[in-house]
Amino acid sequence: MPSFVAEKKIFVEPNMCFTNLANHDRPTLTKNNHYVRSEALDDDDDGTSPILPGLPDDVSKHCLALVPRSNFPAMGGVCKRWRGFIRSKEFITVRKLAGMHEEWLYILTAGSEGKGSHWEVMDCLGHNRRSLPPMPGPAKAGFGVVVLNGKLLVMAGYSSIDGTASVSAEVYQYDSCLNSWSRLSSMNVARYDFACAEVDGLVYAVGGYGATGDSLSSAEVYDLDTDKWTPIESLRRPRWGCFACGFEGKLYVMGGRSSFTIGNSKFVDVYNPEKHGWCEMKNGCVMVTAYAVLEKKLFCMEWKNQRKLAIFNPEDNSWKMVPVPLTGSSSIGFRFGILDV
Repeated sequence: MPSFVAEKKIFVEPNMCFTNLANHDRPTLTKNNHYVRSEALDDDDDGTSPILPGLPDDVSKHCLALVPRSNFPAMGGVCKRWRGFIRSKEFITVRKLAGMHEEWLYILTAGSEGKGSHWEVMDCLGHNRRSLPPMPGPAKAGFGVVVLNGKLLVMAGYSSIDGTASVSAEVYQYDSCLNSWSRLSSMNVARYDFACAEVDGLVYAVGGYGATGDSLSSAEVYDLDTDKWTPIESLRRPRWGCFACGFEGKLYVMGGRSSFTIGNSKFVDVYNPEKHGWCEMKNGCVMVTAYAVLEKKLFCMEWKNQRKLAIFNPEDNSWKMVPVPLTGSSSIGFRFGILDV
């Protein structure tokens, strides 16, 4: 069953290997269209040379910002200075100012006969689709996914190795600028089937199941700049199988189950980072099979009512139901993806 992660407007298995470049002047492609680069490029670059010889750096940065996103890995293989710039927040800002808004859609796709899975990425027009390098570590389920600053973060989850289940706290990051994965700091609590979302540049992880199989009420927040996870106030009750999204600087957690409710929970837990505390609403969706955030509204599809789309407006905490065109199928094996075209 595919899973979609949309990266809006900004530009958006182990054994990865990098091969040396024959000419040391440009990256090459593997047979799977993965860019490879040479670490030898760093030997003759102290990071102080001009970005583009003969041009002021501000002009050079604008020139690099105009390069299509699909060429970022090749740019990262040119020199240390280019690689550092395209991985910086400044690069994102310059591209936004230059009007270079490119969207990518990340897709987690099952392998043949349902065995294994791999990440793919598709451009905003849907014309180009390619596979990402294999993610490090064993295959996992129940993990969380967030896109932050043009990078895909895959967090925690559980795996089964030789029949032994293991719950993980590991966090991996895919950098589209270099077409490579790297490991970030692990979470404080290993968990799976939890809620996660980005709010104002920070990543939140809430609830789920822990390493012993117990349901969790704990929550934590990640700062990419410091590469550090910090515990925050726990939920009032354990919650799992839920999802989260961010609106106007607040974290909304809904769906899934709670230890204090019978069946699926209708409670919506709202975290206010400024007040460092939670509050509750009682009008959430239950048994959500697919959801997506578009602009300042949340769109949900419920298992019990697949002929209507539930739209949540956080400004007045209201829901509106919109009929869905009949398709002749009631399959729940789908996900929402968002692309501006």
